[in-house]
Amino acid sequence: MKWLLNILYATALLLLSPVILWRMLRHGRYRAGWREKLLGQLSVPDDTRPRIWFHAVSVGEVVQLEKVVRAFQTATNDQFSILVTTSTDTGHQLACERLSDFCVTWLPLDFSWAVSRAVTRVQPEMLVLMELELWPNLLTECGRQNTPTAVVNARMSDRSFRGYRKLSFLRSVFAGISVVAAQSEQYANRLRLLGVPSENVTISGSIKFDGLMSDRQNGATNQLRDLFGINKNETVLIAGSTQAPEEQMAVHAWQSACSHSDHIRLIIVPRHRERFEQVASDLRAAGCRVTSRSEIQTTNPPEADEIIILDTIGELAACWGLADVAFVGGSFGPRNGQNMLEPAAYGAAIVVGPRTSNFRDIVSLLKDADAIVQVANEAEFQSSIINLLTAPESRSQKGQRAASVVAAQKHALSSTIDLLTAELSSDKMSCRAA
Repeated sequence: MKWLLNILYATALLLLSPVILWRMLRHGRYRAGWREKLLGQLSVPDDTRPRIWFHAVSVGEVVQLEKVVRAFQTATNDQFSILVTTSTDTGHQLACERLSDFCVTWLPLDFSWAVSRAVTRVQPEMLVLMELELWPNLLTECGRQNTPTAVVNARMSDRSFRGYRKLSFLRSVFAGISVVAAQSEQYANRLRLLGVPSENVTISGSIKFDGLMSDRQNGATNQLRDLFGINKNETVLIAGSTQAPEEQMAVHAWQSACSHSDHIRLIIVPRHRERFEQVASDLRAAGCRVTSRSEIQTTNPPEADEIIILDTIGELAACWGLADVAFVGGSFGPRNGQNMLEPAAYGAAIVVGPRTSNFRDIVSLLKDADAIVQVANEAEFQSSIINLLTAPESRSQKGQRAASVVAAQKHALSSTIDLLTAELSSDKMSCRAA
């Protein structure tokens, strides 16, 4: 199986090479980590303690992984050395910033020789994967080297489930997973159907609920509030993790709301960093006044009629603390939504589009509490945003209900750590060593 996968991966890499080369030249992406990715020559901590290998794909997963790593380190009294890998440039950048006290490197591509060398070099006591990062050759190699694997905060989208079910040879790969901490019963059942032993699957809930900031006066949020010159009498609309044409939709709604009030500010946070400059340029071409967060000086904050583009990585979580109304992007296009829990924890009134299947369970919880507005089209989006921006009592009630939902769900992280430490218990470790 591994050589068939190698051929498929090589073919895909060859077909995608023009796109990869273009992004390397145009956006500076994919330039780092090729030795690790293609050859598996991962850097490892210079540490004699037993090692745990944690992996997160990109920015969103790194945010959640930080919670797991810190809690795991505390629960185990720092007796393990930690290695963190990521797959994307933005994920790697954020991991280097937030987990700088650990060794951070790149996940090898799933070529058999690369993952074999990587597992041999790292020699982990356990490989811990965030959410849904199931590479067959990597998991097979871990099984061959008697390395337990865990999938935490596990989820399984409709599309992924349909795809995996067609590949019957993957059942043996799924059967080798030692621990699954699933976000919901639906995801747990899907993983069982794909071959993960039932006794290895636990419904832990979503880690996304744990560790969320809820204090709007925290230091990072206050710093942004001062930098942007936001006053107490101003209402703030944030359109976060957006994709085209969501930025233009948010601008149109904001402009309409401004005809009712002079005290409404707009902050836009495009999902991908390569779009930061393009979004700003497009809005300027449309006649808007725009300033980027990286250009703002503390002595010269933007004026109220200027749209702020948050063009930095890792600040969105703090920025949500400024939002009175939060539009969570990626919900009008094929990305099927982004995480809406950060603005919910701050008590913002949340609006999302029709496509949120990646966060179906969370949206359902918020809907049941009447704590989110989900719209079907642009016309509904415009009216909902305007209504919330101009109706203080209504948006306050929505926000309070959202914050209550988040507060009631905080338990997944401790359950996840219990599962990991149980798998690493002395009796199991001694059995593996034998």
